[in-house]
Amino acid sequence: MAAPIATEPPSRASALRRWSTALVAGLLGGAVAAGVMYAASGPVVRAYILDHPDLLPEAMARLEARETGKVVAANRAAIETPFAGAWAGAKDGDVTLVEFFDYACPYCRRTNADVDRLLGEDRKLKMVWREWPVLGPDSENAAQASLAAAAAGRFKPFHDALFAAGRPSAETIARAAQAAGVAPDAVARTRADASAHAEVERNRQLAMALRANGTPTFVVGNRVLQGAVGYEALKAAVAEARAPKT
Repeated sequence: MAAPIATEPPSRASALRRWSTALVAGLLGGAVAAGVMYAASGPVVRAYILDHPDLLPEAMARLEARETGKVVAANRAAIETPFAGAWAGAKDGDVTLVEFFDYACPYCRRTNADVDRLLGEDRKLKMVWREWPVLGPDSENAAQASLAAAAAGRFKPFHDALFAAGRPSAETIARAAQAAGVAPDAVARTRADASAHAEVERNRQLAMALRANGTPTFVVGNRVLQGAVGYEALKAAVAEARAPKT
């Protein structure tokens, strides 16, 4: 049985209260007693925030990144373990980059070239793809065919062929499967297989736990990157995830 998915830790409000207390500690200095600091925190923090409202967006962004990082860490095995052959690159890579994607998403199609460039340049990188069909029945049909390709060890050829064909449809899915050497009966079996449906549902739960707001969503190290962030951002995130290990 799959391990339960760990969900997001405390709310923004409680996180902001923790940040406020930490801010007061910095303002009042290390020599201030904890009790005095706590008693003073309310008015001091309120006044400071009112005088510096520009701090709030940055503070909240950092808090959200930190809390999301805890969710990633708690679910790392589920996030980074591919479904069958839905991966590429170094089998035992020192960094794993994960993409939650939808074949009907034009931004996922656009970012496929960025991922291929990274894989071509970085021989220590492992890439894992997670099906997250959110754009309708064609997305769902494409995901099932993609899982069939993964089970047959033909994921990447199918993946590239379907993105090259354009928006998924019965015709483009069948053409991509044929180009990748995935038999129609294999796709039909996968569509009837409970484990494939369970994979898609689990990916949905993981995406929700990560507070992903659409495709593509990338996970690397303890970071979550939303959208088609581009080659340079992905490369930098991979380098950041690798840095503690070097």
